[in-house]
Amino acid sequence: MPAKADIDFQKDLFDAATNMRGSVAPADYKHYVLPLIFLRYLSNRFAIRKEEIDSLVKDPNSDWYVPDEETQQVIKEDPDMYMAENVYVVPEESRWSYILKNAKQPNIKEILDNAMKRLEEENPDLEGMLPRIFQGSNLPAENVSGLIEIFSRDVFSANDDRSVDVLGRVYEYFISEFASTEGQRGGEFYTPYSVVSLLVRMLEPIKGTVLDPACGSGGMFIQSEEYSPRRHELSFYGQENVTTTARLGKMNVLLHGLNADIRLGNSLLDDKFSDLKADYVIANPPFNQDGWGADRISNDDPRLIGPVTDSNANYMWMQHFFHHLNDTGSAGYVMANGAMTTNAKGERPVREWFVDNGYIDCIVALPEKLFLSTGIPVCLFFLSKNRDGKGEYRERRNEILFIDARQKGSLVSRKQKALSEDEIENIAKVYRNFKFDKEKVEDVPGFCKVASIDVVKEKDYKLTPGIYVGTEEVKVDGIPFEEKMEELRTTLFEQFEESNRLQDKIKKDLEGLV
Repeated sequence: MPAKADIDFQKDLFDAATNMRGSVAPADYKHYVLPLIFLRYLSNRFAIRKEEIDSLVKDPNSDWYVPDEETQQVIKEDPDMYMAENVYVVPEESRWSYILKNAKQPNIKEILDNAMKRLEEENPDLEGMLPRIFQGSNLPAENVSGLIEIFSRDVFSANDDRSVDVLGRVYEYFISEFASTEGQRGGEFYTPYSVVSLLVRMLEPIKGTVLDPACGSGGMFIQSEEYSPRRHELSFYGQENVTTTARLGKMNVLLHGLNADIRLGNSLLDDKFSDLKADYVIANPPFNQDGWGADRISNDDPRLIGPVTDSNANYMWMQHFFHHLNDTGSAGYVMANGAMTTNAKGERPVREWFVDNGYIDCIVALPEKLFLSTGIPVCLFFLSKNRDGKGEYRERRNEILFIDARQKGSLVSRKQKALSEDEIENIAKVYRNFKFDKEKVEDVPGFCKVASIDVVKEKDYKLTPGIYVGTEEVKVDGIPFEEKMEELRTTLFEQFEESNRLQDKIKKDLEGLV
């Protein structure tokens, strides 16, 4: 994986970009800031490619050399010369140099909307991705000019070799910061980095097709591509139900050099990839959706392996994921904890079917507070069709790996936790050993255990890891109980006395104020 550009000014950028306070709602910041970053990115890539073509047609040693200047100009303006390198053609009115030149003009908002419009006209693939919202907004022209100046810094210049990578990383940073400031609403489009990282490292997408039917801003695709040791051996397919979120996702993947096929629509009710069988399904679907439209699912829907209920879409999502796996595919996804034990008639039969037929590979209980959007306890499910021992995987059809990671993670803010790199690798390593190693995974009390399908059935098909892993062994310090109890008793009484002393002092201090 190529080294990432080092950037240490993200917070300064974010603080500057939120100078829109009072003009637009905080939840709408992203709709103005992120398209500008994308526009800057497209303009930079075009400028870099334009300079390459210019050098090629003027170099006598190049295969593209053309002595005639008029012909040189024709070649430099040929869209195919850009699209061959996955570079979009940027018309003059949309180039960053033009926008910066006019940044102080009173009609800059109109200029930006026109820049977005012209880009889409020149590149039909970008249709719907570049919103024309500046002119109709309450943003003062000077605020818009300030945003343009922010993204005109030298580090974002096409003359800087790092600029394309930096813009991708700044976009990703802004997505996470906007999600954080929006709280629950932010969770609609952003899955925390450490959760995505854990899913990717456990699922291990190397090559083949990756499907995310609830793709949000595309973070699953970006981390999957970064995990793969070989660039561009994964193909990505995503579906998203919210128009603005789908737009964020399309921009995000393009900023990271990915050509993902992201389509707008409700995956459960309007599957845009009905014939796709993927090597990997990775997702963080909406939790506990009620009234989602179960009555619109026909009885002969090919995805169904059991009943559906309108009171909760969790197990319809699972059936959807499973349906899209190929003969050796695996799915890893986030799910509300209730899915591990539910006895609802529209859910339990599907869980039993997955267990009885040997498709549940691993369950991971996650710590609380990982998500900005919900306080609902969550877990990870892994379904797999490669548990029969064929190919590179070991035979594990009659086993399920349970991992209890609830004690992992640490606070990164007052309200949110994150898993550390070491914790992510530790959990992923246990799962890798379970999938590949011929040796039996060693049980670690309180953390992980491999249980047989028969044992799971005896436990009433409950999939909560805590039921199976037990409790962590407590180290004995060798101090007799009576001695330790007396020590604790003495400490407690000393604390009582100190508390009484402090109360008396506070009373006297208050009396002195009267």
